[in-house]
Amino acid sequence: MRLNQFVLLTLLGLLACSAQAIELSSSDIIEGKTLNKAQLFNQWGCSGENISPELSWSNVPEGTKSFAVTMYDPDAPTGSGWWHWLVINLPANSQGLAANAGLKGGANLPEGTSMVTNDFGFKGFGGACPPAGSAPHNYQITVYALDIAHIELPDNATAALAGYNIYQHLLDKATLMAPTNAR
Repeated sequence: MRLNQFVLLTLLGLLACSAQAIELSSSDIIEGKTLNKAQLFNQWGCSGENISPELSWSNVPEGTKSFAVTMYDPDAPTGSGWWHWLVINLPANSQGLAANAGLKGGANLPEGTSMVTNDFGFKGFGGACPPAGSAPHNYQITVYALDIAHIELPDNATAALAGYNIYQHLLDKATLMAPTNAR
C-alpha cells in the first residue's frame, strides 16, 4: 500500500511540475526595467510617444477561447489605480500584439478585437504618465487566457466591468512589471 501511495504521489508531482503557465514577453518591455519613451503618454506634461508595446505569449492553457490584455498602474494616486489600456476579445489563435496595436480606434487590432475606455477617457493605449516627482509607479502589463470566445460589454463599459468579466472567465494570466517615474 505504501509503495502505491508513493508512486501515485510521485506521478501527481510530476504532472504538477509539467504544467506550464502562460508566458508573456516583449521586445519593448523588460521585466523590472523602466518603460521606454515610446510607452510614455504624450499629454498632461508627459513627453512620450504613446505607442503600445509589442507583446507575445506562449504556453497557452488548453481550452483558451480568447485573450484580454491590460496595462494598469496600481500606484496612481486615485484610490483605485489607473487603467492605461484594456483589450478584449483577442482570438484564441493570437500569439501576441504588434507595437502600436493600441492605436485609438483599434485599426491595428485583429478583427473582432475591441478596446474598453481607459482612465484617460478614450479607447486606446494611454502610456505611462506618473505625477511629477513621484516615486516609481509599477506598471503592470498582463495577458489573460479566457475560457470564453467573446466578452459582451456595453459601449460605455468601465474598466471595472471589463475586469469583472475577465476574471469570471480566467484560465491563466502572465504579467510584466515596469517601474517608471519618467515623464
